[in-house]
Amino acid sequence: MSFPFAIFDIDGTLVDSRAIIQRSMVAAFEAVKAPPPSYNETRKIVGLELGAALDILAPGLDGATRTRLLAGYRDAFFTFRQESSDVQPLYDGAVAHLERLKNAGWVLGVATGKSRRGLDGIFEMHDLQRHFDTTWCAGDGPGKPDPFMVIANLEAVGAMASQAVMIGDATHDMTMALKAGVRAQGVSWGFATREEIAGSGSHHIADSFSELDAELDAFAARLAA
Repeated sequence: MSFPFAIFDIDGTLVDSRAIIQRSMVAAFEAVKAPPPSYNETRKIVGLELGAALDILAPGLDGATRTRLLAGYRDAFFTFRQESSDVQPLYDGAVAHLERLKNAGWVLGVATGKSRRGLDGIFEMHDLQRHFDTTWCAGDGPGKPDPFMVIANLEAVGAMASQAVMIGDATHDMTMALKAGVRAQGVSWGFATREEIAGSGSHHIADSFSELDAELDAFAARLAA
């Protein structure tokens, strides 16, 4: 049986984590007395595995400082996350979008640069796990833009690449999708600019959840035909 399969990124796609990620990054860099990155620098590494992301933002650090920077980011993020669910709000329409897909017979997965601990925190905060059939994080294997997480999603539910759409807000998501042979569906409301997403080879970029609904409906109709 051929079913439509949507694989979602989390940060910048379903969850507006722009403020907490930048705030945590600044706190981590200040703790090791290093110049913190600007938001424009930070947004370009969101979605990558944390170690790889920090190596881009702060290349050439000695091992001890790098370890402190990694720990400092995780600790700051955890601390800020405890303040309120408002520090990681869902984008308006995200839950309705997921519910609509499930009701239409879609199978749903996750491919995120978050740690498993971070993903579990989001699921607990917003009661999202019930929507997903399989979830994969950067710590489960090679991170974005390696196709590992998309391929793992496909294998977990028994889907072929032709049945699947990878939905994300970053160039890493689009590159990962294309390497795995699935449709690369961008959204414009997260970390990357529309121009950056288009330049990374996306098949389509949605500017709203209603537009994303329409694109996925069209994909499912083509699959059924």
